[in-house]
Amino acid sequence: MPTPDSRSQRPSGDNAVSLLIGGRFHSQWTRYEIDSDLLIPADAWRVDLGLPQGQFPPVVTEGAAVQVRIGADTVLTGRIDDIEDAVDKAGHTLTISGRDGAAVLTDCSAPIFTAKQATLAEVVANVVKPLGISQIRIDAGKAATREKVNVEPGDTAWDTLVHAAEANGLWPWFEPDGTLVIGGPDYSKPPVASLVMKRDGRNNNLISLRRTRSMAERHSDITVLGQAHGTALENGKHALKSTVRDAGVAIYRPRIVVDHDAENTDTARARARKLLSDSRLKGFTLVAKVSGHRTSDGLLWQPGQRIHVVSEPHGIDAVFFLMARKFQGGRGQGTTTTLTLKEDKVWVLDAHPHKRGKKRAKGRTKKGEELEIVDVG
Repeated sequence: MPTPDSRSQRPSGDNAVSLLIGGRFHSQWTRYEIDSDLLIPADAWRVDLGLPQGQFPPVVTEGAAVQVRIGADTVLTGRIDDIEDAVDKAGHTLTISGRDGAAVLTDCSAPIFTAKQATLAEVVANVVKPLGISQIRIDAGKAATREKVNVEPGDTAWDTLVHAAEANGLWPWFEPDGTLVIGGPDYSKPPVASLVMKRDGRNNNLISLRRTRSMAERHSDITVLGQAHGTALENGKHALKSTVRDAGVAIYRPRIVVDHDAENTDTARARARKLLSDSRLKGFTLVAKVSGHRTSDGLLWQPGQRIHVVSEPHGIDAVFFLMARKFQGGRGQGTTTTLTLKEDKVWVLDAHPHKRGKKRAKGRTKKGEELEIVDVG
């Protein structure tokens, strides 16, 4: 390694990136990238470094457990996927990359099982615990009991997990410490920072800001059709139906989805609301680039945060939801963070149903008007 590493040494500086592998810290990369995206199942990281002495660290092996840290904060817990060492006339270079705890769920098949009257916690435990994941947290006001759960051969563990979570209006992701969370965003938290771009340059803290608006994959209304199988206690139900409309789409763009797992109108409604919120998310994106890896208060940028954005050129003054971020830097390159922002209060609408007292879920759009997803039955 280019610098001595030991169990007691850590890289200095709040933005210094290090890997903890086999009880030893490794740092001083020529280049690094650390990705986190709530919509992509496995957070990923990659580091490059030179090996002037040609010495390959013996603890760095594929499959080794890793903690990725910035300063003293852990940002990702996972394992090494790939190791490359290349030699050319410029020298000897080592590249290491890996993913967080979701990697084993995306790569491996789910355990085959059938269960009746299964709770969400039971389904999640049956899927992930055989694959070595024991830290689990379910953040939901309530979770439905499934009449029947049937995992087929070949189903990946991640797809099975997502299916169970979405049936309850939730979404899975991994916390930096390796905890699997089934839940949704907390829109009651205040914004962690303000990003500013003004024409006169006063108080500006953005390197760049890009806005994308799109009609592709947007829908004015979505209808979910379902059915419930008969049981020993009651007959089957047919023609289950729920329709929701996005008042922000003026053009008639309908979509009909058949969901065989929609066992009642509540499940069909939650599925329709999830599909429409996904449609809304694809219609608007802000991509911001900032210096460093932390807010002005010293917090690391992390998906799930709410951020206030003021941009005079774009006519924006509103709060947005941080869906994804990418840390980048390296020796002599400086440190930057790319933030992917979506409309606030749009993603995973039904994660906390105990807080929802009305049939209309409202959030702020880029223009400041109210977003309405209207339940029409």
